[in-house]
Amino acid sequence: MSGHSKWANIKHKKGKADALRGKITTKISREITIAVRMGGADPTGNMKLKLALTKAKANNIPKDNIQRAIQKGAGALDGSSYEEITYEGYGPAGVAVMASCLTDNRNRTAADIRHVFSKHGGNLGASGCVGYMFQQKGIFAISEEAGVSEDDLMMVALEAGAEDIKSEDGGFEIVTDPSAYDDVEKALADAGIEVEMSEITMVPDNYAELSDEDAEKVQKMLDALEDLDDVQDVYTNADLPEDEEE
Repeated sequence: MSGHSKWANIKHKKGKADALRGKITTKISREITIAVRMGGADPTGNMKLKLALTKAKANNIPKDNIQRAIQKGAGALDGSSYEEITYEGYGPAGVAVMASCLTDNRNRTAADIRHVFSKHGGNLGASGCVGYMFQQKGIFAISEEAGVSEDDLMMVALEAGAEDIKSEDGGFEIVTDPSAYDDVEKALADAGIEVEMSEITMVPDNYAELSDEDAEKVQKMLDALEDLDDVQDVYTNADLPEDEEE
């Protein structure tokens, strides 16, 4: 069970890009607010909130910001009413692109997304036009610094319901069905295995190989999408080169 990790590229280095643009706090706060409105303020049993709080912790979001976002979601504070929308379409060279958004103005967001697709040689499509090419998966990244062997990790993760374990440069990647995410997370914690990063994301069934020129065009389009305030996550099936700075 080994292979080359793609999931970091699927999300297109979102955390790094957002941090450089100073938008990560706003975007994660929105996620927390929406999660609370949809499932309550207790992360137990509210997977969206649990994942948003995990992301907030990983990005060092101040506790005051987190609490304020929770209060907004619970109705204790006034705030804009956001809704979740996913836009789908095709980028340069026909690659699949999905942009997951939180917006308080659907018309504005749709216009912004359509402009980026058009400007960068893509085409915004109807809902579902590329979504069938992706599957939702839980991902856990385990660094080699955690000091766990592949055999031990396999025993813990697979018994908890993980689908696959991939050996990566510098560690391991565990893939799960979203329904097994909590069980695998608990099993790793009980075994004392430190998780470097975990999330539920969209993974493509297949990857589109691109020329260097097309890869650069796709990269620019993804950058432009992520630069939009309403965009939370961007997914693609493009096989993009690894970020040399990482």
